[in-house]
Amino acid sequence: MNKKEFLSISYKDAIDFLLPKHYSGRKPNISFSFGYYEDNILKAVCTFGKPVSNSLCEGICGKEFKEKVFELNRLCVDGDIKIQLSQFISYCLNQLKSDNLILVSYADTEMNHIGYIYQATNWIYTGKTKSRTDKYTKDNKHSRHYNNEENVNLRKFRSEKHRYIYFCCNKAKKKIYLNNLKYNIFEYPKGESKKYILGNFIKPIIIKNEN
Repeated sequence: MNKKEFLSISYKDAIDFLLPKHYSGRKPNISFSFGYYEDNILKAVCTFGKPVSNSLCEGICGKEFKEKVFELNRLCVDGDIKIQLSQFISYCLNQLKSDNLILVSYADTEMNHIGYIYQATNWIYTGKTKSRTDKYTKDNKHSRHYNNEENVNLRKFRSEKHRYIYFCCNKAKKKIYLNNLKYNIFEYPKGESKKYILGNFIKPIIIKNEN
């Protein structure tokens, strides 16, 4: 009989699993990390971290609750697993519930992701982010570390993303958060969703900034 376990895991175990597999190819900011094991083999990892954007933290439920905002920033599965992925996500959410967190996560339209896993675990859908371009350097470091024109004049395209919110808290706190939610709530989007192939990273679309 197969042994199945949900566990809190270390930052190192999460990063060692994610980096060769997740399409972003970058280390996320991790505050909480969880793993799903089959027969002592790590098969799936889910991580949560503080978003870099202060405007995002304030923009969900206002300044009063910005410290409670965390992002589900990685969800990665290695091959087929013998459970529904929603079971693993539900476990992770239950582990965080006592912290009364406001969670945000995204499904990338460029990767043909809809966010069905968030729909299956009752997240709130708040629409799409707008596409835009960001400053980009060839080795993916922030542009402030460079003075040469070749690096700072590059920009990369950031695709639209479906944005989901989850109030990971008790009922009383959920009511307060919901009353302070700054985003509109929409019906879940539908469409064909695709899984990315492990090890295939997104290559950024580079735009030369002529200004």
